[in-house]
Amino acid sequence: MTTSDGTSLHLAAEGGGAALDQVFLMSAAAAVVSIGLLWIGYLHRTRKITWLTTLADWAARRVNRPPWAALPIFLFTSTIICALFGFLWDVSLHIGDGRDEGPLANPAHYFILVGLFLLFISGMLSVFLPFDKPGRAAVRITRHWYAPVGGILLAGCGFYALVGFPLDDVWHRIFGQDVTLWGPTHLMLIGGAGLSLIAVVILDREGRAAMGPDLPPDGRGQWLVRCLAFGGLVIGMSVFQIEYDFGVEQFRLVLQPMMIAGAGAFALVAARISLGPGSALVAAVFAILLRGVVAVVVGPALGAPVNVFPLYLGAAVVIELLALTPLFKRRVLFGAVAGLGVATIGLWIESWWIAAAYPFPWVTGMWGEALAMAVPVGVVAGLCGGLLGLVSVGERLPRRWISITAVVLSVVVIGGAVANGLRVSVPADMTARVVLTPAGPNDAAEQNVTAEVFLDPADAISGDPEWVTLMSWQGGVDNDRGIVIDRLERVGPNQFRSTEPIPVSGSWKTILRVQDGTTMAGVPVYLPADPAIGAEGEPAQQTSTKPFVSEISILQRERTFDYPSWLFGAAAVVVLVCSLLLIAALSWGAGRVNSREATSGARKPELQPQQ
Repeated sequence: MTTSDGTSLHLAAEGGGAALDQVFLMSAAAAVVSIGLLWIGYLHRTRKITWLTTLADWAARRVNRPPWAALPIFLFTSTIICALFGFLWDVSLHIGDGRDEGPLANPAHYFILVGLFLLFISGMLSVFLPFDKPGRAAVRITRHWYAPVGGILLAGCGFYALVGFPLDDVWHRIFGQDVTLWGPTHLMLIGGAGLSLIAVVILDREGRAAMGPDLPPDGRGQWLVRCLAFGGLVIGMSVFQIEYDFGVEQFRLVLQPMMIAGAGAFALVAARISLGPGSALVAAVFAILLRGVVAVVVGPALGAPVNVFPLYLGAAVVIELLALTPLFKRRVLFGAVAGLGVATIGLWIESWWIAAAYPFPWVTGMWGEALAMAVPVGVVAGLCGGLLGLVSVGERLPRRWISITAVVLSVVVIGGAVANGLRVSVPADMTARVVLTPAGPNDAAEQNVTAEVFLDPADAISGDPEWVTLMSWQGGVDNDRGIVIDRLERVGPNQFRSTEPIPVSGSWKTILRVQDGTTMAGVPVYLPADPAIGAEGEPAQQTSTKPFVSEISILQRERTFDYPSWLFGAAAVVVLVCSLLLIAALSWGAGRVNSREATSGARKPELQPQQ
């Protein structure tokens, strides 16, 4: 079937939202799961089934927590790994193979959906399970039904992430497929899942408090499991960097060190305060192992593009060393100072790995702006990590207005740093002359070329740009490449040369990219025709001279601008407000649990797990 202009409905759906039959099928499946979950909850609350209680008791004996905390945490561990695997595989498939025909045509989406549903179910189980009031911080639902704060927050994070799926389809129907991780509805998906780790920390604290003051310290195995949870928090705070991990970042390079500093300071400061000596290093190692296994499975095993990831070992070392000083006794100040160390020494150590493993090392010219962004973000993130650590060990938070100010300040500082990182410009008079030469014998399936690039004017870029590259992507994951990134060799003031063959045929998309300070611009070298979005092809020419344009117009050519100018901004603001409400809810939950479950402050954290 075709539309009035001759475009097939299949192609029209592919270029915008998903096919309606897939939308209806997903909605029906979600309804069935939700009704089934509510039915099980009703049967349990009316004591008509006992198997859920039996299962929760089994989990409680193994993790030394109440059943209403043990089973959700037990389930959450496998849940978040499933979602992480699906998420990384999904990004790899889109980079290597392009758009899919809908949510049910992409195998990675099943892992994401299952993971997010189980995340929501984990929280709801914590709400359903307790028959008695689960601690002094519990929230009253009915006259005789109380739910733990952490369980409610966990369910809220899962629900927020799940809502992102149908809204993502609506977004694509209005604005086209904004193929970037930082699309507003994409941020809902990854933000809900990433922030859920904070809810788990709160739920674990409620569980330990409910066990009473005579609860023995965790054994070595339980301590390691809790370190693994904080390793998950490291990963959860790092998902916003995934485009950089694949080498297809669509934003300036100065954002990457800022995000690494913030994630490392927040998660690892909280881990060190919560679990004692060595825990920051162990959490970082667990994060490396988990990301490494998933990267190997997604990349070499499944044939998708390979991704790398930050190690956070420098951040962990800085935090562990600072924790040996008397500063550690002043938790919040320790967090702020540790954040400063992470954003300076920690990033310097991390830069060695970035230079060795990533397509784009941190060049000398960007360090001034990068530190101006990373240092304040690292300080406020470390401060918030210190507050979360206090909640985790049961020590009292500072006065309420101080804690609230710290969270609000963190949001403002991070928002300001992100806004600065998003500043880009495209010089009006900057052009590129690209000379292509066949790279040896080419087969019928793929034509490869080498390139000479001449920029005009001669001083178009500085002596130390963030990158001047040729990038080819979406060539198909079955060709063992999927993505090619060639950092061009500078052979003159304005002349650059490719260092490896670049494909310019078939489904490949090839672009010349330049990032220098706030300049972020591109020139299409080869683009195939895309009937689904009405885009004409851009053939590869032996010699061509073209002006630079905004990179997003090429990298996100699926986007459409056929909508009122105010609509995109208004929709983005709605998503932003919802995200801020989620952060506010997590902050409220942490404060409620701390105010009602915290000791006088004399209680010490579990620094030494039992053997």
